[in-house]
Amino acid sequence: MSFRTPLLRTACARRAGQSVQIRNQVVRRRFASGGPEITPPPPPRSSSVPYLLAGVGLAAAGAAYLFYGTDGTPRETAKELKSEARGVAAAAEGKLGLRHKQGDYQKVYDRIADTLEKEGYDDGSLAPVLIRLAWHASGTYNKDDNTGGSNYATMRFKPESEHGANNGLNIARDHMQKIKEEFPWISYGDLWTLGGVAAVQESGGPTVPWRPGRIDGFEHHVTPDGRLPDAAQAQDHLRFIFYRMGFNDQEIVALSGAHAMGRCHTDRSGFEGPWTFSPVTFSNQYFTLLEDEPWQWRKWKGPAQYEDKKTKTLMMLPTDMALVKDKSFKKFVDVYAKDEEAFFKDFSKAFAKLLELGVPTAQFAGEPWKMGSE
Repeated sequence: MSFRTPLLRTACARRAGQSVQIRNQVVRRRFASGGPEITPPPPPRSSSVPYLLAGVGLAAAGAAYLFYGTDGTPRETAKELKSEARGVAAAAEGKLGLRHKQGDYQKVYDRIADTLEKEGYDDGSLAPVLIRLAWHASGTYNKDDNTGGSNYATMRFKPESEHGANNGLNIARDHMQKIKEEFPWISYGDLWTLGGVAAVQESGGPTVPWRPGRIDGFEHHVTPDGRLPDAAQAQDHLRFIFYRMGFNDQEIVALSGAHAMGRCHTDRSGFEGPWTFSPVTFSNQYFTLLEDEPWQWRKWKGPAQYEDKKTKTLMMLPTDMALVKDKSFKKFVDVYAKDEEAFFKDFSKAFAKLLELGVPTAQFAGEPWKMGSE
């Protein structure tokens, strides 16, 4: 049974790929008359030396700091130096135009899009779990010490891969590993975040600007447990988690709209059920249901969660209900419930921001792209 075709919205069916022409300036030199005829030297090429020197300088500075300013073991220091070198290389590749082009990443996007349907898995689509992978790989960022985020793809390692908030994401990681084997040149961070973009767009959601530049890190980059939202908590917890990443109330509500996709599982989070009647379609239904449906506590042996009174087939988490209980959050819920276009616009911005958390700007080659499929 296929879910993808009827759920796609023609508004988001597009293929990105605009060519950019760069015009090099030609420098002409004048020579004094009367002397021997001298062949003018060729125009100076756009030199890569400044970038290479900058890279060498950064690497040297990093090496000095790591060897003289840290207490790590030699093995840890070597790995940190490798990470520094990868970051410098990524920055240099972006500046020099040596990185893979948008068309190469479009092929990865298309391959992900082609594999979203999966018979027998949940509601027939891997899109929800790929959105969750991209979200959880990025949402560990801490703006105070600039750790975490999508740059190092640290969920590949224990103990982060075994954190309670990441239960079940082995399914998404294993699926994306198959894509990685087809395109070994792409970093895991770029692959996972691009997968989240494809999952949103191919399920009828908004276009999310995206660009490559993330590098793969090592075990010592793993983030501590507790940085992702705890669904059993309320609004104070949401603000603590999201403010740490640099988000405001409006962005918190917009990002929560991703709960239009997917469902909870008792063997993962302990909670059970979908948020909406169309769990493989990206829409504003999450907000309309929050406002329009009467909700009650579910009587069962699992953790505290809400169920809709009418059908008792839908669920909401305590963090979901916090959005309508808190005045600041609710005003945005009201907007998004009435205006899907406004929700799409705000979600696109917030999700694009989320996916770049923790990535040094120097590692990006330029402005974000609009990826998409026909």
